[in-house]
Order: sequence, then C-alpha cells, then structure tokens
Amino acid sequence: MARGKLRIHLGAAPGVGKTYAMLSEAHRRVGRGTDCVVGFVEHHGRPRTEVMLHGLEQVPRRELEYRGAVFPEMDLDAVLARRPQVALVDELAHTNVPGSRNAKRWQDVEELLAAGIDVVSTVNIQHLESLGDVVESITGVRQQETVPDEVVRRADQVELVDMTPEALRRRMAHGNVYQPDKVDAALSNYFRPGNLTALRELALLWVADRVDAHLTQYRSEHRVSAIWGSRERIVVGLTGGPEGRTLIRRGARLAEKGAGGEVLAVYIARSDGLTSASPKELALQRTLVEDLGGTFHHVVGDDIPAALLAFARGANATQIVLGSSRRKTWQYVFGPGVGATVARESGPDLDVHIVTHDEVAKGRGLPVARGARLGRSRRVWGWIAGVAGPPLLAVLLNTVDLGLANDMLLFLALTVAAALLGGLLPALASAAVGSLLLNYFYTPPLHRWTIADPKNIVAIVIFVAVGGAVASVVDLAARRTHQAARLRAESEILAFLAGNVLRGETGLEDLLERVRETFGMESAALLERAGDVEPWTCAGRVGRGRPVERPDQADVDIPVGDHMALALTGRVLPAEDRRVLAAFAAQAAVVLDRRRLQEEADRARTLAEGNRIRTALLAAVSHDLRTPLAGIKAAVTSLRSEDVEWSEEDRAELLEGIEEGADRLDHLVGNLLDMSRLQTGTVTPLIREIDLDEVVPMALGGVPEGSAGLDVPETLPMVAVDPGLLERAVANLVENAVKYSPPGAPVLVAASALADRVEVRVVDRGPGVPDEAKERIFEPFQRHGDAPRGAGVGLGLAVARGFAEAMGGTLNAEDTPGGGLTMVLTLRAAGIRPELHPAAEPERQAS
Repeated sequence: MARGKLRIHLGAAPGVGKTYAMLSEAHRRVGRGTDCVVGFVEHHGRPRTEVMLHGLEQVPRRELEYRGAVFPEMDLDAVLARRPQVALVDELAHTNVPGSRNAKRWQDVEELLAAGIDVVSTVNIQHLESLGDVVESITGVRQQETVPDEVVRRADQVELVDMTPEALRRRMAHGNVYQPDKVDAALSNYFRPGNLTALRELALLWVADRVDAHLTQYRSEHRVSAIWGSRERIVVGLTGGPEGRTLIRRGARLAEKGAGGEVLAVYIARSDGLTSASPKELALQRTLVEDLGGTFHHVVGDDIPAALLAFARGANATQIVLGSSRRKTWQYVFGPGVGATVARESGPDLDVHIVTHDEVAKGRGLPVARGARLGRSRRVWGWIAGVAGPPLLAVLLNTVDLGLANDMLLFLALTVAAALLGGLLPALASAAVGSLLLNYFYTPPLHRWTIADPKNIVAIVIFVAVGGAVASVVDLAARRTHQAARLRAESEILAFLAGNVLRGETGLEDLLERVRETFGMESAALLERAGDVEPWTCAGRVGRGRPVERPDQADVDIPVGDHMALALTGRVLPAEDRRVLAAFAAQAAVVLDRRRLQEEADRARTLAEGNRIRTALLAAVSHDLRTPLAGIKAAVTSLRSEDVEWSEEDRAELLEGIEEGADRLDHLVGNLLDMSRLQTGTVTPLIREIDLDEVVPMALGGVPEGSAGLDVPETLPMVAVDPGLLERAVANLVENAVKYSPPGAPVLVAASALADRVEVRVVDRGPGVPDEAKERIFEPFQRHGDAPRGAGVGLGLAVARGFAEAMGGTLNAEDTPGGGLTMVLTLRAAGIRPELHPAAEPERQAS
C-alpha cells in the first residue's frame, strides 16, 4: 500500500492563521472532488475559523475521561474505518489524553499515513523539539508539547503561514485570537513584539534550511554541476598561514551583505603530508570561523586548485576568497600559483576574490615537497630517457672519440638520470640498451655483438649492476618518502580528530560528516545492533547517498567491535585508507558512548535535582507548618477550656490569632504546591516585577518584635521574582538568623543594588560558621553548633536556597565583619533579562 502524503502548515505563533489556511485548502480540495474529512480541528472559539468548518464532513470525536473530566480526542479508529483520501488533523504536537492508543497526535498521524491516507496538519515553530531551549530563552516558557524535528522534515510539503508581529497583535486586539479578558495579558507577555519577531525569524530560517536541503537533493539527483546562486555561500581557502584570519573576517563581511549568507572555511592538505600547516594556527582559525557563525572543513587533495573548486561546487558556493600568494617573485617560474589557477578555472558562475594581506611575497614558510612518489609524467620522461636516450647519446659519441672509459661513464650518467626520473624499470631499460650499444660501437671488435677482451665484459657487467643498483635505491627512496609522507598526513588528520573528540567539540554527526568529506564519500553511517541475531539500527547518518540498513550494503564497512560498524557509500577505498578509517570508526564509537553517557548523566542529574527539591519541600512542610499549627491549637484549646471565662476582647484576639495562622498556612501550602508543580514541569514560576519593600517586610511577621531591623531603600530597582517564594526564602533566613543571634543584637535585613542585580543581606551577630561548613549548612537536616533541638530540624536554609534557585537567583553565606554570619540572597533586577518576564501559556492553555 502506498504511504500517504503529509502536508504541514507551519506558523511562528498561535493566531497566525494555520488552521484557517488548512480549512481553506480542504474546501479547495473538496471543490475538486477530493474525499476530504475533518479528523480533528480545534477552532478555539474563533468565529471565522468555526465558519470554515461548515460544509466539511467531520468524523465524530472520541471522549475520554481523565481525573474526573471529559476530554475530546480524535477517534483514530473511526478515521481509519472511514478511509478518506485526505484527513485534516490539527495541532500535530498535541499530547493525547492518557488512555489513548498513542501518547502523541503525530503518532496518530503516522498511522494514518501508513494506511495510505493523506494528512494535512498544523504546528507552530516553538513546538519543534530541537528549538525548545531557544524558544524558552526568548519567551521564558518551556514548551511541554513537542514534536520530533524528523517528523516535520519528512513531510512532503511544509507551507509557512506568515504574519508580521504588528498584524498579529492587531488581530489579538480585535478579539480574533483570544477572548477579550485574556488579550491584555497575552499582549504584554508571550505576544510582545520582540518575542514574535524572534519566533518569526526562527520559522523563516527553519523553512529556508529545509528548502535548501531540498535544493541540494534535487541537484544531486539530477546531477546538476552548475552553481545556482540561490543564497550566498562564501568558501574561504586556508593555507594554515597567519593570513587566514584576515581571509575569514573578509569572508564573513561578504556573507553579511547577502541574504542568508554562509561562510565555509576549508583547509586542503596534500596526501603526501609534506606541505603541512601549523596545527595551532589552524585551531585558532577554526575557532574564529565558528565564532563568526561559519563552519570549518578539512579535506585531503593532491591538486589543491581542483580540490578547492570541487568543494566549492559541491557546496553550491557562489564566491571563493583566497589570499594573495606568499611566494617570492622567482618562485613563479614553477607555475602561476593556486589563486591564479582557481580564478582561471572557476568559470562564470563562481566569483573569486584575491585578498591582500601582510604576508604577501614574504615566502611560504612551509617545506616544499621533494622526492614524492613518482607521478605519471615523470615515469613517461624516465622511459624516454631510458629507451631513446642511449641511441641519441651513441649518435653524439660517434662524432668524437673520448675513449671507452668516458663513454661508459656517460652511459652510466644517463642510466642514473633515467632512474631519478622514472624509477627502477626505465633505469634497467637504459642499462640494457646502453650496454648493447657500448658493446656494438665502442668495444672491440667494433660493430659486432661479441667482446674480444674479457676485461670489457667485466666493465659492462659492472656498468649494468651499478645502473640497476642506483635505480633500485632511487625507487626505494621514492617509495619510502611516499610512505613517510602518507603516515605524516594520516597522523595530522588523526591528531586533529583526536583533539576535537577529547575536547568534546565534535558530535557524532559532525564526526561522520568529517569522515565523508575527508574520503570523498557520498554518505557515512554508524550502524549498531544489540546482538548477533538482532537487526541493525542507524545511530547516526550524514550525506545524500542511498540509505544503508546493513554493513554489507555499503561500499566500505569498518567493524567496530562485535555489534557496531561504520558504513560508507560512494566508492571503494584502497586498503591503505582503511587504517585511518578504522581510527575514525573507533572514535565514532567513543563519541556515541560519550553522548549516551552524557544523556544518562543528565537524567541522573535531573533525578537528583528533583530529589533535592522534594526534600526541601518536605523540609518546608515539617519546618514551617509547625509554628502556625501550634498557635492555632493553643488558641482553640484556650477557647474550648471551661476553666476560664474569656471576655469578648480576649475571644476576639484568640480568633484573630487562629485566622492569621490559617491564612499563613494557606499561603504557605499554596506556595509549596506551586513549587512542586514547577519541579514536575507543569507550571512556570509566577515571575513579575515588584519592589522589595512590598515583600520583605511581610517576611518579618513570624519573628518577635524588635528582633530584626529593616533597611530597604526606596531607590532600589524592581526585581523579577515570585513574591511568594521570595517571602518564604527571606522569612526562613530571618528566622534562622534570630535563632543564633545573642540577646540585644537584632538581625539586620538590608538590600542594595549591584550592577544588574539586587542583593538582600540578612546579617546576624551570632557565633558564625567556619568556611568549610558554609556549604554544608544548606543541606537538609543540618544544624550548626550546639543549637537546641527545639530550634528546628535544620531545613530552613535548604528550603531558602531551593526557592532562590527556582527564581533564578543565588543564596550564599559570608562572614559578618566583627563576627557573625551574613546570608546573601542575589536576585536579578527587572528589565535586565527579557526571558525572566512572565509569559503566556501555550495556545491550548491560553484558549
């Protein structure tokens, strides 16, 4: 059965018109005779969207009960039974109510597609899983409902539903998005112009990257080698010299002038490794280009101009930036240089910029490759010298009489020259032809193939032996030079690779991409399986080649242990390349293991943090509920006592105490519940801008009168905090300080501004705390010194620090000058960090 096609309407924020566009598309398809039904569409009470549902067949929803409430969900089985051509399924990232077949709606969509049903759906950019951290830093809201990026990338069509921030805010102000009572809060929080502009940019860039990937795939499938300048891509050619930093900055400035400009810095190393660059300088340039938003690439190629142009055309680059040659004038006799060659062969579709710098004409400063393995042209000249040289020399020697000894030396010199040019075989041919000519023309009897004098036989044998020995030594030296050069090139690549992996700078996909580029392959994948009979799974893959599901389907496969393999497609590599490839494969396994260990560590850290906060919450319950409960119980016991006749004033005072204690309990329990929900990810702290003098005085209500003083200037900037959490944190600090302060030495609560922060200091004159114990006192159930057991169970400071960190602040202990301990609560000033502002709930919660 053919798989259905998925079309997604992608928006930057709620209210841009995704659902409306989807329903308009449905009406167009129904008008063309397509069998189209509504699987699930939520109009959120928007009249214009609700009107668009008229005239479309709607599959009845399924109602599920959860925690005493009834929720409507898409009836997946009913849609599958109805089997339309097209199904409309709104809100792709939606989390289904527990009890549904699938946990996420996108999984329901996958079942519809597998059944051959086309699906039209909607999703907002903030719901893409990879952008969760970015969206949270922009809006301050962590999206709980997400959809994997790969699900959206696999869609057959992604249509961007765009709207300017100003137009969207006007729609909201007119009541076309949310109910009137929610408009003001949404406009001042989540839907601020800055938030909407940033989200719109994310959506545009994401769609642009997907379009670029489709363009690259199309060019590859249709073998388009010409450059299509759809966006500016600047390739910066590096030699490893100091001028590279100048070229990178120039390339970045060129990229800024074009829409969606991209910088790709590439260093091309010769396979012989004899003209290598400084690893330190290359590392600096790599850091620079990444800081400027570009990428660094390391490619091996003997013909540098050809390799540079091939890389540029493969990346669909539009411009190449090269530095002026560092060669001196006399060195141009060996050729025009890389820059001139690239400019001549670049063609009309690729611009080449030659940039001047301070190192022009100062010499390359790099060793020149000599004695490398003999190339094709040298072997040709070697055969010419070995076969045609002796007859020409014989013709010349026939015109003069130099004697047999000199004639043999000249023929020997020609044999050595043939060895230096072409290696062993041309030299042996030269020795054989030369010995025959010496015998025929210069050894008595002349012009005969016989030799009369035995001494001449010895001389000719020695001549052949010396020629063969010299040729063998030259050939062996050339091969050893090539081997040493190749090993040097391999060690350079492996050192670069190992350095990146050890520093943790390379992810699995980045490493596979480096393997693909270095060996010129189409794709690279790391495959693994759990056991010998288990199927292979792909842990990571890059490139555009055919997908590989098993190692035996690849052109090159390198096993890593018993259950892992590196698979590459594109061409068959020679055996000498597999040694370096094996090192890459081993490093890929290390990177994969490190990534999984990091994920396990992150999960363990999350669990540990949750346990720490839960401990703090339990500590707060046992520590802070005791005092008001004791007061309430004492007042109730007094009122119920029949031994005392209470006056109306006394009775009113006791009832007032009961009411105050109950209010305090209610306030504390509400804060604790909010904190608990925060740690489980179900609510965001209620961060808002307030003045400290609105909260701090309330925190002193639980301590005896006169035991604490307050110094909060009115000129302090506002702080972005949760007032309830801040009150509890300060109250715990003050109560703790009062316990350890000597009589007649009140605690001082002072506040001051410092740069972009506001500090609240709780100063006491007690015995103080040694430096080695300043961190331990913040751990649960820690009581310092000889504090009496009735003074508490040692949880107040742990609770205070937990609340402070929940608000994005810090809490530390310092010594009080003159003796005592100072607790420093540091908070962010309002207006410094936009992500600290309150943000509206996602679309489902807001509507």
